[in-house]
Amino acid sequence: MVQEKTAFIFPGQGSQKEGMLAELAASYPTIQSTFNEASEILGYDLWALCQTDPDNKLSLTHITQPAILSASIALWRLWLERGGYEPALMAGHSLGEYSALVSSGVIAFEDAVMLVQKRGEFMQSAVPIGVGAMAAIVGLLDADVIAACENAAQGEVVSAVNFNSPGQVVIAGHVDAVNRAIESCKEKGAKRALPLPVSAPFHSALMLPAAENFAEVLKDINLNTPKIPVLQNYSLTLTSDDTNLIKENLIKQIYSPVPWVETISNFGKKGINKVVEIGPGKVLCGLNKRIAPEMEALAINDSASLGAAL
Repeated sequence: MVQEKTAFIFPGQGSQKEGMLAELAASYPTIQSTFNEASEILGYDLWALCQTDPDNKLSLTHITQPAILSASIALWRLWLERGGYEPALMAGHSLGEYSALVSSGVIAFEDAVMLVQKRGEFMQSAVPIGVGAMAAIVGLLDADVIAACENAAQGEVVSAVNFNSPGQVVIAGHVDAVNRAIESCKEKGAKRALPLPVSAPFHSALMLPAAENFAEVLKDINLNTPKIPVLQNYSLTLTSDDTNLIKENLIKQIYSPVPWVETISNFGKKGINKVVEIGPGKVLCGLNKRIAPEMEALAINDSASLGAAL
């Protein structure tokens, strides 16, 4: 059964936390078995690391990405197993697009685990630690943030990379340029302009080497036509039968902004009146309240929320 006015959305980096999905795993073997599949591909016990992480390895990009993907796919599988409906559309925030593409049948889970691990490695190695930075800007118009970045660049890279909700934009680039942009945004009246604790300037032009390396890995992966359309980050178009175009969008997504506000607005134009976040946490539900308050938003991440959504 398909719910014509519902879309499923999948979170990206930042939604991971130690102990995620433990409560569900105690009742539903699907959670553990999905993580076991991922662990076989990765060569380490991903579930154990997600449950007990004394060395904070879960924050390392090449571990974060398969962890969130596995959590989202475990929840998607459990949802279907419990008799949940299929949505009309799907989308994912950055990394979350891979969860959406697995759920829609485009990428096999085992291929996606390998791909996002490589994606994380390539994104981390594209820029040496300490060279790049990201910052969250709150309380300015998009145009003001973009202008601040243009003025702050001074021959370096800094740009708006995540349009998360009205008045919440993330910028990324070279450290000094990001710091100049932070000061410029404060002068323009930003409520907050804070550096983010991330290890690389994701979705900026500095990620171009990562995209080139990733393209080499992606070219050998077989993609299927989608069973459920996915609105891709880069193109803001729905996946089609052209799997080469899906690949091209995934490559460009690495060094291009994530237009999340437009993604949700597009859902509204297509008649969607409810979104369901499938993954650890409820970051996207929070954004949805600011983007489209008239759209119902649910998160599925524990027994209570699963039961309520069912």
